[in-house]
Amino acid sequence: MAPVPPGIRLLVSFNRDQWYRALTFILTFLLYTSFHLSRKPISIVKSELHRNCSHVSELPTIGSSSGRSDSQKLLLQALHTEMDCSWKPFDKSNYKQLLGAMDYSFLCAYAVGMYLSGIIGERLPIRLYLTVGMLASGLFTCLFGLGYIYNIHSLGFYVFVQVANGLVQTTGWPSVVTCIGNWFGKGRRGFIMGIWNSHTSVGNILGSLIAGYWVSSNWGLSFIIPGLIIAVMGVVCFLFLIEHPNDLKSLYNDGCSPGKSSYDTELLLPKEGSCVQVQPVVVVRSESEPSAISFMGALRIPGVIEFSLCLLFAKLVSYTFLFWLPLYITKAAHLDAKKAGDLSTLFDVGGIIGGIFAGVISDKLGKRATTCAVMLLLAAPTLYGFSMISELGLGPTIGVLLVCGGLVNGPYALITTAVSADLGTHKSLKGNARALSTVTAIIDGTGSVGAAIGPLLAGVLSAGGWDQVFYMLMTADFFALLLLLRLVTKELRSTKSRPISSVQLKEH
Repeated sequence: MAPVPPGIRLLVSFNRDQWYRALTFILTFLLYTSFHLSRKPISIVKSELHRNCSHVSELPTIGSSSGRSDSQKLLLQALHTEMDCSWKPFDKSNYKQLLGAMDYSFLCAYAVGMYLSGIIGERLPIRLYLTVGMLASGLFTCLFGLGYIYNIHSLGFYVFVQVANGLVQTTGWPSVVTCIGNWFGKGRRGFIMGIWNSHTSVGNILGSLIAGYWVSSNWGLSFIIPGLIIAVMGVVCFLFLIEHPNDLKSLYNDGCSPGKSSYDTELLLPKEGSCVQVQPVVVVRSESEPSAISFMGALRIPGVIEFSLCLLFAKLVSYTFLFWLPLYITKAAHLDAKKAGDLSTLFDVGGIIGGIFAGVISDKLGKRATTCAVMLLLAAPTLYGFSMISELGLGPTIGVLLVCGGLVNGPYALITTAVSADLGTHKSLKGNARALSTVTAIIDGTGSVGAAIGPLLAGVLSAGGWDQVFYMLMTADFFALLLLLRLVTKELRSTKSRPISSVQLKEH
């Protein structure tokens, strides 16, 4: 008899519970990757919506106009017309404000919708809720690209699409964080979610590369392709997403202990030697199953308000980079849209490293707030250095992009994942896992307010020079740090290293 291949031995060494955890981890990772993949194209296409044709407009001033023949004048006029390639209505001098208004439309709708999304998500099947949201997001992302195909130049059309897309995309974050929180405990949550949260940066990188491939030839496809991808992933979500380990009890029952009428805390799966019932069994929910938490009840959980406000400023910085970095590199480093988009992905590579690093350190120290505060403190001088990118060579620019991405996105990633999951499963909730969606939505919704304000301010301030944008980012970074000081002090005074979520809630 031939020996069993080592790969097969490895596969069978995992039990069914571990396989389902891996499936949930990978699937939710891919689902939210597609969300960010569909958000990124607008930042790449901005430099194409308003192209720099100033060098052409200067041609008529070259030489003496009196000595120029009529044919030369006509040739220059035709050349200027051919090269005036900005997309109306973004061809005007206030194009930065118009582009900022589009960002604001999406992010403001996202911030408002997020507060409602968590509450709705607790009361609906997550799988169906997420599927509908992804299909709708695919539709509106494609609609933006169809504006190019059908030659649409109405600002109202693009703003409407951005608002609608911002609303439907709020279905994503509370849903995937709730699923991953249901399947993974607190033991190594920072490390696991640090790796898992890299979907944000992976989505940004893929979105940049996909949008950059078509940006100069047909920018409509820069939106249509990502829109189709998120719609397809919505179908995958409907077919395979398992919201909670207990949902599998309708498929698997030990068959040896009939009469159970409530869920256990652990997944009931058949092990070797156990009885497997082929026919599905009827699942009876316990009458004492906790109800959804109220909005005010979630706010009373220790740390929710501080981390929410901190995320407001941290996300302001992160999303300003998300929406404006490629355009800034185009103008400051004098690169074309594709090269600037490709170079901007290094910021997201740094974000992946920073998110994992923040998770590992916070797990080891048991101090989430302190980890965030140190990274925010180091981010400020890095942001200042980044503002001088036009004076740097390619090598230093790459290094600054990586470091800045890690320090900016590290705290943002930690708060939106491990911290949100910790607070959403706080011991004061007495096992009410349904609160996780609401807590996650409150934290990320508050952060999304900053995400809406940042790109809008960047559009306004950049008219007076990019230095003002970076002063704004450093100020926001300082306020994010300031808001964590009380929690940092409490952590440092603690005699026992533990996450901030383990602080005892006073009896009300």
